[in-house]
Amino acid sequence: MGPGDLEDLLSSLGIPRNESVIVGPGDDAAIFEIQGLRLIQTIDFITPVVNDPFSFGAISACNSLSDVYAMGGKPLSAMAVVGFSSCDYGTEVLKLTLKGALSILERTGVSLVGGHCIDDREMKFGLSVTGILNSQKILTTKGAVEGDLLMITKPVGVGVITTALKGGKIDEDDIGYAKRWMMTLNEEASLRAINGGARACTDVTGFGLLGHAYNMIKDSGLDMVIFNDSVPVMDHVFEFMDMGMVAAGAYNNLSYLQDKVQFRSSLSMEQKLLLTDPQTSGGLLIAMPEVGLKIFQGLSHWVIGRFQKGTGRIIVE
Repeated sequence: MGPGDLEDLLSSLGIPRNESVIVGPGDDAAIFEIQGLRLIQTIDFITPVVNDPFSFGAISACNSLSDVYAMGGKPLSAMAVVGFSSCDYGTEVLKLTLKGALSILERTGVSLVGGHCIDDREMKFGLSVTGILNSQKILTTKGAVEGDLLMITKPVGVGVITTALKGGKIDEDDIGYAKRWMMTLNEEASLRAINGGARACTDVTGFGLLGHAYNMIKDSGLDMVIFNDSVPVMDHVFEFMDMGMVAAGAYNNLSYLQDKVQFRSSLSMEQKLLLTDPQTSGGLLIAMPEVGLKIFQGLSHWVIGRFQKGTGRIIVE
């Protein structure tokens, strides 16, 4: 299943139209209007990507909040979603995970108001989040126009690094830089995107850079050109790839996109897989007019592509 496929499945069910639904299935989050207030609703959860429960909780919280930021919103409340094996873990593990999540929620002014836990052999944790728009502007995956630039706000490679951790090639003490990126909120980038006149936005998570980029041009009259050499990459990623540390999801994502992406002939398999590497709490992909780029000065960002007339495909140069 690729980016947008679940939403397409939901759309095919003939769900009755409700005029209060401003943005429904097919985007990073839903927007529902009630008495003039536009609420953002989303849910996300992940399996552990690090060994430390506190860090896992913090990373998962950042990941869950990201969909609200991708819509140009401010998160207000959250409910915890937990899969937990009481036979394999003590309650201290769950307590530390929740403390990690709370450390992020308190930073953002989000209230944890409840949650639900089920018995699950593989631990899972995430949040159902409700927010509001920061302005009248709604950032959706669609909306880019010819000539817009494509910008990303975090480097890629998290999936490779966490695979190396799981494979015992590195210790958690060695991936502090990756953990810092995963625990970096997309809040400021979202605000600047709105103020800079962004026309479309999405966050990069499990479908990798190319998967989420494709969702921005799917079924459109645009192509997206990505400058491979401009894509920021975390330290040591290619070293780990040379050891075979590639997440299975990267291969699945690449297979899904094989007829949707035209790669430069000189690109290696490793370079292609890096572009489909599943990210956890990745950066925002933003379609911006060039004039709006100056507002990102002082904040991590990289221009990695442009939009042009086309048929809804990605060209990696």
